[in-house]
Amino acid sequence: MAHATMADDLTELYHPKTFIGKYIWSQDHKVIAIQYTITAVSVGLVALTLSWFMRLQIGFPGMFEFIDADSYYQFTTMHGMIMVIYLLTALFLGGFGNYLIPLMIGARDMVFPYLNMLSYWVYLLSVIILMASFFAPGGPTGAGWTLYPPQAILAGTPGQEWGIMLMLTSLIVFIVAFTMGGLNYVTTVLQARTKGMTLMRMPLSVWGIFVATILGLLAFPALLVSGIMMSLDKLIGTSFFMPAIVSMGEQLEYSGGSPVLFQHLFWFFGHPEVYIVALPAFGIVSDILSTHARKNIFGYRMMVWAILVIGGLSFVVWAHHMYVSGMNPFFGFFFATTTLIIAVPTAIKVYNWVLTLWKGDIHLTVPMLFAIGFIFTFINGGITGLFLGNVAVDVPLSDTYFVVAHFHMVMGVSPVLVVFAALYHWFPKITGYEFNERLGKIHFWGTFLGTYAIYLPMHYLGILGMPRRYYDYLDAAFIPDSAYLMNQSITIAALIVGAFQMVFFANVIYSLIKKKKSDPNPWNATTLEWQTPDNPPVHGNWGPTLPVVHRWAYDYSVPGAEKDFLPQNMPRGADPNAQEEHT
Repeated sequence: MAHATMADDLTELYHPKTFIGKYIWSQDHKVIAIQYTITAVSVGLVALTLSWFMRLQIGFPGMFEFIDADSYYQFTTMHGMIMVIYLLTALFLGGFGNYLIPLMIGARDMVFPYLNMLSYWVYLLSVIILMASFFAPGGPTGAGWTLYPPQAILAGTPGQEWGIMLMLTSLIVFIVAFTMGGLNYVTTVLQARTKGMTLMRMPLSVWGIFVATILGLLAFPALLVSGIMMSLDKLIGTSFFMPAIVSMGEQLEYSGGSPVLFQHLFWFFGHPEVYIVALPAFGIVSDILSTHARKNIFGYRMMVWAILVIGGLSFVVWAHHMYVSGMNPFFGFFFATTTLIIAVPTAIKVYNWVLTLWKGDIHLTVPMLFAIGFIFTFINGGITGLFLGNVAVDVPLSDTYFVVAHFHMVMGVSPVLVVFAALYHWFPKITGYEFNERLGKIHFWGTFLGTYAIYLPMHYLGILGMPRRYYDYLDAAFIPDSAYLMNQSITIAALIVGAFQMVFFANVIYSLIKKKKSDPNPWNATTLEWQTPDNPPVHGNWGPTLPVVHRWAYDYSVPGAEKDFLPQNMPRGADPNAQEEHT
């Protein structure tokens, strides 16, 4: 059993006195979490706007003069990289990880508060560098979000001078920021848990963020070294990834490099990255489902082991992204097999979520709607993943809209639904105010139904053989008229769904203006963050004395208990009718 490392009298915490110290150069994990969240959401809105521009060109080609071929590929590249790295990774780990870990494990703050503060400002620097590429000569890189050499750094690719170097520099700076934050998250979970908070009493949100952080600390170095190597290829003419090549009719000085080596390094990072985003989402959705179904999570230990197994297996499936790269067929067999194996612990989690809902007292609150919407969407996206994990099916579908649909259902829509579930769920704790339930439900139905109007038809386009990443299809003979009509409908749906996200911001602004005080524990939840003496929690979280944990995180609807929930810090014997802990 781990005990808190910080003194209960708060003397070890630095308490700032000025506005700048409290809210700008803050060392409070809650303020840093809000800084991460605001920055990530802001840059995410840039990515949303870029996706609108891309869809306008695909649905109505040639109608918008400002979207030429170069711009289209630049929009595609920046949209993909922002959404995966600068929005989702930063939001789940920097935002939710920062806010939830100390509160959920009963700590006063992160173990290294100053390093935590630095991690945010270095992250912000990486975002500024990335955004600067929009104003650089030639604009941002148009190499595609996977940045494959040799075309990423050769003449003819948009942004191949300033754009690609700013992208690589930004990624390197981001990895530095993530490493500072990641070391904090892992160390805090291992060293700063309060008395009684054993590993097997931690909420699944903490487990998901904890394992995802370990994945990041192991996987991001592959992206770091590949970014440095490509920078050297570009700047000083090394040949790590650049083979002997003729470009624009001219023999270049490169020789002996391997473009496929970059693909291996990129996807060795890129596939764990899927789970760096997914595992926190799995944990958060588990806690939300349990709370709003008034029922303990089904198979807690199995869920923990599934998170650990998924994390481990995520490092041996990366090359299923590379079936068309010309690898040895035996490698294809290995990676297809491991891809299908990783579906097993993932399916276990889905079964456990469904069994948690089974015969539960389900409250269809806004967070619960988003959580259930996630389950539907994740199942749909996962099923198409089983198709693409098979070499024989993946090869003809690889460069079609089928992949776009699968990837967005799993890596785009599903995590974003969890993001909104979490924001609505913890909004009363973060702000101390209630949000508008009706606006929240309007936001959910517009988002949930709208995303299916976007991505379900894309599966059909992919099966037709419509290739992705094309600026203009020029009335290709093999593409039927129905595909063009469908692309128009997808574009209209994308514009509407994007506009629906403004309902969320309107809800936040409305709630902060109206300032209707929230109950400290509006959902009757059991986990520690809802048991703080102040709402929202002040610096130090717990007042004079840290909480003591007496039970697991999911004591809902315990037979014989006076209430339908028993908080983790409720002592044994405080409720004489309650049964013993059953973990």
